Amino acid sequence: MKIVVLISGSGSNLQAIMDACQSGYIAGQVVGVLSNKADAYGLVRAQQAGITTAVINHKQFATRQDFDLAMQKIIDVWQPDVVVLAGFMRILTPAFVQHFEGKLINIHPSLLPLYKGLHTHQRVLATGDKLHGCSVHFVNAELDGGAVIAQAVLTVAANEAEQSLIQRVHKLEHIIYPLVLNWLSYGRLSYQQGLPVLDGQTLSTPMKLLFD
Repeated sequence: MKIVVLISGSGSNLQAIMDACQSGYIAGQVVGVLSNKADAYGLVRAQQAGITTAVINHKQFATRQDFDLAMQKIIDVWQPDVVVLAGFMRILTPAFVQHFEGKLINIHPSLLPLYKGLHTHQRVLATGDKLHGCSVHFVNAELDGGAVIAQAVLTVAANEAEQSLIQRVHKLEHIIYPLVLNWLSYGRLSYQQGLPVLDGQTLSTPMKLLFD
């Protein structure tokens, strides 16, 4: 399975995916890493692993549509089976999403459909939720929308600090993202009529992995 990863920052999820490919846990390889920021440390991670990288500065384009089309052209050259959003901090246009429909997945630090958008950990603590976590989902044109494939769930500790919660959820991201890519790479997961199908069963609700 050929994987392209889109990043904007440190690339810790990218590293988890590269490590899982190296070990054979994911039956595939990262063939390209694209960032909208030239100083994203994830580019260094990719280059050190011998993976082709590209940078497209979104500020150099007049419209989001022009930026997304430029990205699309580069990604298409890599001929990916799946395009992974790993901390890519840009809202994608409907045309881009449609072009990669069924191949585009994202991870979001909340139990979707709760807390779409930013500052999820802060919002969870402010609301007093007992459960929190992260979700891997197929991407559609709605922000943090699309069918959720799997969720990693943890219990929020009493009086937990935001930084603690951020770190705990981040660790779960490094487990659940490679897991979903494992399912894809070994043919267990597919995308049919807008929904994830795992081992022949349509997932009307996400697979949930519970952690302390």
